[in-house]
Amino acid sequence: MPSHLRRPGVIAAALIAAALFAIPTRATERATMIEQLRIYEIFENNKDAFHARFRDHAARIMKTYGFDIAAMWEAKAKDRTEFVYVLRWPDEATMRESWARFMQDAEWSRIKDSSAAEHGRMVGAIEERVMQRTSYSP
Repeated sequence: MPSHLRRPGVIAAALIAAALFAIPTRATERATMIEQLRIYEIFENNKDAFHARFRDHAARIMKTYGFDIAAMWEAKAKDRTEFVYVLRWPDEATMRESWARFMQDAEWSRIKDSSAAEHGRMVGAIEERVMQRTSYSP
């Protein structure tokens, strides 16, 4: 082993420097990173068509605008069926800009129009929560 690697002071200094430079980056990322909870009311009579549209089209197009889908669920509420998903974003400005671009996408507009013409209204109420992790979140 080379002599400069055997000296504990050099190794300790390198480890401390690496730790000091890594912490601000993580802290900055955690401070600005957000997650977005989206809840869509969907309808039993056409929920299969909704899921096909989201799976085959919306998710694909969203990715082109930087959407990072963390997870998706179907849930039952008191008197309705819900499609719930979580998106990860580096910051709120990116989230807003990406949503605006997605909503103006010509392909997405055509798909929404054609699927609504074929299957009827597919989404009722929409809820959104923009969430920032607490400092003690795992």
